[in-house]
Amino acid sequence: MAERKVIPKQQAPEIKNILERMPEDVASSFTPKQLEHLHAALGVRSWKKHSIDLRSTLSIPLTHVRIYYVFLIGKNRRELSRREAKISAFTSAFVLSIFLTFSALVGLLLLYLLKSALGINLFDGFSLGIWSWFKGQF
Repeated sequence: MAERKVIPKQQAPEIKNILERMPEDVASSFTPKQLEHLHAALGVRSWKKHSIDLRSTLSIPLTHVRIYYVFLIGKNRRELSRREAKISAFTSAFVLSIFLTFSALVGLLLLYLLKSALGINLFDGFSLGIWSWFKGQF
């Protein structure tokens, strides 16, 4: 088993960046315990890794304006609140119902085309015109 190198909290990139932006007397006043808690609160984030993580800046032509964008996709590892759980359940039910409706309509269309290909007429002299259109495509 490989040993993990322990980085002193003052040398961790997250903490080092914060300390560099402070006046030197304030930055040096932190105790090791305070730095450890800062590191735990700010630096150690399990949700930091995303499947898709696109971050960049864009310059708008003919202006001095730069904007940034962030596009993240990844597994949601947070606990859902009650409201979020209800929304998630409703969204899942809605998507499932749309999928089932679409599947049923495609199934009915295929059955209709099969019935028409076999020459079965349920009502004499009546046609939806789908079979004629389908034959015309091929």
